[in-house]
Amino acid sequence: MSRRLFPCGRTRREFVWEMGGGVAGLALSALLAEDGFFARHAKAAGSPDPLAPKPSHFAAKAKSVIFLTMNGGPSQVDTFDPKPALQKHAGQPLPADKKFINSGGRKVGFLTPAARPFRPGGKSGLPVSDFFPEVRKHADKLAVVRSCHTDSHAHGSALVMLNTGKTFIGRPSLGSWAVYGLGSENRNLPGYVVILDKRGGPISGQPNWASGFMSAAYSGTLFRPVGDPILDLRGPAHLTPDAQRAQLDLLAELNQQHLDARPGGQELAARINSYELAFRMQAATPEAVDLSKETKSTLDEYGVGKAPTDEFGRNCLVARRLVERGVRFVQLYSGGGHLEETWDAHESVEKNHGRHAAEVDKPIAALLADLDRRGLLDSTLVVWGGEFGRMPFSEGKGEPGRNHNPYGFTVWLAGAGVKGGTAYGATDELGFEAVEDRVHMHDLHATVLHLLGLDHEKLTYFHQGRNERLTDVYGHVVTDIIA
Repeated sequence: MSRRLFPCGRTRREFVWEMGGGVAGLALSALLAEDGFFARHAKAAGSPDPLAPKPSHFAAKAKSVIFLTMNGGPSQVDTFDPKPALQKHAGQPLPADKKFINSGGRKVGFLTPAARPFRPGGKSGLPVSDFFPEVRKHADKLAVVRSCHTDSHAHGSALVMLNTGKTFIGRPSLGSWAVYGLGSENRNLPGYVVILDKRGGPISGQPNWASGFMSAAYSGTLFRPVGDPILDLRGPAHLTPDAQRAQLDLLAELNQQHLDARPGGQELAARINSYELAFRMQAATPEAVDLSKETKSTLDEYGVGKAPTDEFGRNCLVARRLVERGVRFVQLYSGGGHLEETWDAHESVEKNHGRHAAEVDKPIAALLADLDRRGLLDSTLVVWGGEFGRMPFSEGKGEPGRNHNPYGFTVWLAGAGVKGGTAYGATDELGFEAVEDRVHMHDLHATVLHLLGLDHEKLTYFHQGRNERLTDVYGHVVTDIIA
């Protein structure tokens, strides 16, 4: 039996099938439009002004976040989680019930006491190690969470987990979620700024401050720790501001015509906004980072111009100036590159932490005091921590370093909405794993968002057919550290 072809070159069955599919597609499109599918998708693709201020889900004190990231993993038992039992059992092997650890191929040595003593701080008597004598003076501002745990013992994936809530790359960072949810209160500066250590960035690099599947407008903007914060910030000498403005207006018109014909283009929409922001930053950024406007007493307080505090002191002072001007999220890194250039104390805790703590202790204390004095601590949440902690044992006999510990470590928070002078959760008596009121990275992220007035379950971004969120299907707000 011969197959009869229609003039369109299709058989009768193919014609009926394709016609039916087309009719069904029209009906489906109408139903999806009524359900708001296309409106939600267009919103997810990026608004004309993605950094415009947005209302929070509920009233909250925190308007900005300064995240002090100790790259490499500071030791909890040597800083903010005292363990007298380590002195009692010094030199003994790890108990048999703890042998499930993943050592990453490194030696499992003997239980080792804290490198430096702990002393009570403030009226609360919160114990803080001698690695942080200046921060200890602000113990009554700190909510120390001693029961954190995470999903990886490797720096790269654990850092990505700390910043994005997942151990794999491609997810939006915490700062991106904050700016996506609230926008920025300064139209002339980025909503999210990242300042790395001059020794290098975290080994997993740019995914730690990327916006993932969100619009690129929510990515972190890198400021350099020394010299001009942003390269090529100033325009060419022969181009006047008026001429540059005219060029941008023409470029914006052409880009908008292209975008109107192809709605939903995230990257182009983000680029249009980035050009405008870059133009405004040429005037606003130099002023925001100009420390010559600060008094000598303020510079001295932060340790600017003196070793070893100069770099991190400058960065902390810049962070204060940025949140003062409405920047939503600022992340500062201490430690760059790899191994002993970071807080990765495999060789010696005393040598490694002694070096890095000396760089950051005075600047962090100054930041807390300065924010408080200016009334900014009421609206600025300060977070301190690394991607994981360190083991309560040495790496070998006569080797005073400690290996990575994702099972139990410490993060502290201070400022807006935080109950100061408190310690929450606990590791076991040796400081090996979190055993009481355990706080996963999802819980920490949920808490930070909550302090910003954002419900982590409602803050979603439509991507590939589902509403994604920072905490995925996990996360509980740690209400006991909220005032």
